[in-house]
Amino acid sequence: MNRKQRDFVFRPFILIGLSVALFAFKVHAGPGHGESEASQVQGDAPKRQSDGSLFIPKPAQRQLHVMTTPGQFGEYAKTYDLAGKVIMDPNFGGKVQAIVAGRITPGPAGFPLPGQKVSKGDILAYVTPEAGPGKSRSLAESRLKRLRDLSDTVPRKTIEEAEAAVANEELRAPVSGIISTTGVVSGQVVQARDLIFEVVNPSKLLIEALAYDSNLSKNIADGKVDVNGKVIELKYLGGGQALREQALPLTFSAKSDDLQFLPIGQPIRVFVNTDSKVTGVKAPSKSLVKSSSNQTIVWIKKSPELFEPRTVVYEPLDGQSIVITSGIKDGERVITDGASLINQIR
Repeated sequence: MNRKQRDFVFRPFILIGLSVALFAFKVHAGPGHGESEASQVQGDAPKRQSDGSLFIPKPAQRQLHVMTTPGQFGEYAKTYDLAGKVIMDPNFGGKVQAIVAGRITPGPAGFPLPGQKVSKGDILAYVTPEAGPGKSRSLAESRLKRLRDLSDTVPRKTIEEAEAAVANEELRAPVSGIISTTGVVSGQVVQARDLIFEVVNPSKLLIEALAYDSNLSKNIADGKVDVNGKVIELKYLGGGQALREQALPLTFSAKSDDLQFLPIGQPIRVFVNTDSKVTGVKAPSKSLVKSSSNQTIVWIKKSPELFEPRTVVYEPLDGQSIVITSGIKDGERVITDGASLINQIR
């Protein structure tokens, strides 16, 4: 049998063997490369389960920056969230007003600018008063000159009255601090009691909160405010006895100098701690999100890649933490960072 005859006889068997080997390779290797990638991406994608829980693989958790912390069960002070604002301490701040009507002129160092430091007693400006109704200042100055020339025969009292009629009123700083507000220019005519300058000591600011429950002032321990992510401890100074717009003003001072960077009048949330206690699990306030039914929930980590929603009831604690009184147990891991992002997974 020559070579051509052998190839003709064995060629079908060779083709059958190659087909069987290729089929076995496909069965062993599974789907094609593109199908494998698609199934892998679908398996690693975050998704919401039929029971409402979330399946989030580890790579997706790192991308969403998901972090958890265990809840701390304990007894905490019952806290109220009140609206407040920054005010000036009347002992370390003051207003500069004109006593008489007249024309304002700058002091020895010129008009002070907002933010400029001044010391108590510094001359900030002068007010040149009017000579009086129906009289010009030039006539008053001429009269004073004549009286001074006749000082030997004119009573001293008359000369002093003439000097007072043309004397400039000195506007001095009532306290040491910085200029908070100013709104005058050289030559401006001001009236009596017009506000010319306001001086404030930024390290001695106060916080005023409004309480609509008059009994709250009898049960206050201290307070806290959250400023740019930092919790500042407050000391309770007292509350007034007269309602202001149906609310009782409560005054607090800071236990440090952290309020000095806040402008006077800035609205701020004040967390007032009372002597009453509440029991629950402490958790970060950024863990709270809203469900599709507008209920307040937190996400609990049940397993390394499984998260479960819990409807909770909570009380405010400070600007960064809350006390969950119902919905979770002690030690359960609550999502802190990334809660709002995973809450959008569908």
